[in-house]
Amino acid sequence: MRCGVSKADLFASLVVFLVALPLCVGVAIASGVPAELGLVTGIVGGLVVGALPGSSLQVSGPAAGLTVLVYEAVRAYGIEALGVLVFAAGMVQLALGVLRLGRWFRAVPAAVVQGMLAGIGLVLVAGQVYALGDVAAPADGLGKLAGLVSLPGRVDPVALSVGGATIAVLVLWPRWRRGARLVPAPLVAVGAAAAVTGVFDLSVRRVEVRGLVGAVRVPEWGDFGRLTEVGVIGTVVAFALIASAESLFSAAAVDRLHRGPRTDYDRELIAQGAGNAVCGVLGALPMTAVIVRSAAGGAPSGGVQAGARTKASRVLHGGWLLLFTALLPGVLGLVPVAALAGLLVHAGCKLVPVRQVRGLWAGHRGEVVVLGVTAVAIVVGNLFEGVLVGLALAVAKTAWDISHVHVETEDLGDAGIVVRVLGHATFLRLPKLLDALEALPYDREVRLELGGLRHVDHACAAALEGWATARGGRGGNGAGGGSGVEVVAVKGV
Repeated sequence: MRCGVSKADLFASLVVFLVALPLCVGVAIASGVPAELGLVTGIVGGLVVGALPGSSLQVSGPAAGLTVLVYEAVRAYGIEALGVLVFAAGMVQLALGVLRLGRWFRAVPAAVVQGMLAGIGLVLVAGQVYALGDVAAPADGLGKLAGLVSLPGRVDPVALSVGGATIAVLVLWPRWRRGARLVPAPLVAVGAAAAVTGVFDLSVRRVEVRGLVGAVRVPEWGDFGRLTEVGVIGTVVAFALIASAESLFSAAAVDRLHRGPRTDYDRELIAQGAGNAVCGVLGALPMTAVIVRSAAGGAPSGGVQAGARTKASRVLHGGWLLLFTALLPGVLGLVPVAALAGLLVHAGCKLVPVRQVRGLWAGHRGEVVVLGVTAVAIVVGNLFEGVLVGLALAVAKTAWDISHVHVETEDLGDAGIVVRVLGHATFLRLPKLLDALEALPYDREVRLELGGLRHVDHACAAALEGWATARGGRGGNGAGGGSGVEVVAVKGV
C-alpha cells in the first residue's frame, strides 16, 4: 500500500476497533460517566499514545482495572474533577518516565499485582451483577456483596435475560475459531443484544447518548485548586501508580507474544503519561495499556494475534473510533446497559487469577496469602489502600523468608559445648535464637561461634551480647567478660 500501512496492520486495526468499541462504552458506564468519555479515551489511546515510542504493538484505552477507582473518585469529588485527576496522574507518569523509573515497576511482587486484579475483578463483578438486572448498586464494596442476598427479588427478568445471554455468547463464541477470527466475541455479544432488544422492543435501560460536545468538559483553572486536597492527591497517586503498573505488566505480556522490538519501559511510561494528560484536558477517563486489546487475553481477537506488525494498527484503531463517534453516535443508544454489564462481568471474572492461585498453592502458599489479603483489602476498603496493604505484607513476607537462622550444637565432652549460629539473625527470628541459647546447660563451658552469620541486626546483636554477659562470658569482641561463654567472630556486634 502506498500509505505504508500493510494489509495485516489494516485488518488488525479493524479487529482491535471492534473489540475496543464495546469495552470503551462499558468501562465508561461502569465508571459512572457518559459513554462518550470512554470513546474519547480510546481515541486518544490510539491517535496519541499509538504514535509515540514505547511498545510497538501495545494498545491503550480505558480499562476495567481502573473502573473501581474512577467510580469512587467521581462519587467523592464529582465528574467535574475527573479531568484534573487524570491530567495530574498523566504528569506524574511523565515525570516517572523522564526520571527513568519505569523499570522499577517490574519490582512490584507478582502476588500483589494479581491480588490487585483479583480485588478489582471481584468488586467489578459485584457491581455489574446489579446492572445485569437494571438495579442500582450500593456504593461501597462490602455493601455490594451484602446486597447480593436480597438482589434476586429486585432484578428485572428481561434485563437479566439480556445480560445472561451476553455472557453466554462471550463464553461460547470463541470456541468457534473460524467465526472468532472474523468477528470478535464482544462485538457479537453486544451487537446481538442490541438487535434482539430493538427487534422485540424490550423495555430495558439503554445507553444514554449526548454526543462528544455535550460529554467533553475541559477543566477550568479553578478545578486545579482541588489538587491541594489530601484525598485528591492520594487519588492522583493511585491513578498514576496503578495505571503505570498495569500498562507495564501488559507490555511484558505482549512482548512474550511477538518477536519484534522489546518495550522500552521508560518511553512507554512517557507515552502513557502524555495520553493521560490529553485525556485529562478533555475531561475523559484515564487510560492504561489494555491486554484484552493488545493480545485479546488469549482469544484470537487482539492486535498481536490478529496479525499486527507495527504501531500503525493501534493508530488506525483510534481513527476508526473517531469516525464511529463522529458519524454514528446514535448507534450507542440501541445498546442495552445489561449487555454492557454482562461484558464487564465476563471481563471481571477473567481478572481473578484462579489458575495462578492453583499453581502457587502447590509450592508458594505465602504468595497466595499476599494475593488473597490484597484482594480482600480492596473489597473491604478501596483500591489504593488494598495495594498498600499488599505491598506491606509482601515486604514482611520477604523479610521473614530471608531471616533464616540455624543453630547447631556440638558436645565436646569435658571441652564444653560448641554452638554455631548460621544464616541471617534478625529480630523476626530472635525468639527462636534465644530459645536455643537459653536451653543450653548452665554447668558447661560454651563456645559461641557466629562466623557463619551473614547478617546480624541491632536487636539480635544486643540480645547476644546480653545473653553472653548473663552467662559470664570470657572474651569475644566485647561480648562480655567472665568464664562461662566464649564468643568468637561476632559479625555486626
